[in-house]
Amino acid sequence: MAKGLPRNRSAKYIKIAVDIATCIARGEYQEGQKILGRSSLAGRYNVSPETIRRALAVLEERKIVKLQQGVGVIVISQVAAEDYLAEYGQHQILEDIQKELQIYLEERRNLDLKIAQLTDELLNYTFKMAIRFQRIQEFRVEARSPLVGKSLKETEFRTRTGGTILSIHRSGQEIVSPDAETVIKKDDVLTVVAPEEAIEHSRGLNLAPLSGPTRKPIEIPE
Repeated sequence: MAKGLPRNRSAKYIKIAVDIATCIARGEYQEGQKILGRSSLAGRYNVSPETIRRALAVLEERKIVKLQQGVGVIVISQVAAEDYLAEYGQHQILEDIQKELQIYLEERRNLDLKIAQLTDELLNYTFKMAIRFQRIQEFRVEARSPLVGKSLKETEFRTRTGGTILSIHRSGQEIVSPDAETVIKKDDVLTVVAPEEAIEHSRGLNLAPLSGPTRKPIEIPE
């Protein structure tokens, strides 16, 4: 294949047309000069005669060459060849920019997906690690406890102990997920999910931690 053929994804006949136009623009083929015939050009570019015919048709349409029956391919305008190359170059620049932009957009999409995936993994791992260091514990509210007679909102239990009350066992009944207005009473048994140090905080609130099988580890979701 001739030197100077553009390296792009254009159709082969367009590349050949550009290469011939380049030769004309450089003065390698002079106006009025006859260039090689179709068979010779097909051999030079190692393509079929039909591909050469399509390439010459492009050049003839742009008034760069003229195909004369019985004579061959005649160069008619160097300026037209230069104009064609300038237009082709601008088109290629835009095409190259679009292709490069497409590549970067695809890379960014893949990067965004990877960031989202890693973020989810980090959050899940952090949650599991946080849960792993907590236990479900039960506390009996003693008569001297400052929590007696106060709602959960008033006690600020989570802030003061670091634990969350899951349920309240009272007189044989269980209040699951008590709301903020639930009032704590003497001898209530609080089921709390809390870190081990919550036991220390509970002592100051006169909450008696229950021992035995009721203090079981919380199940950690896989």
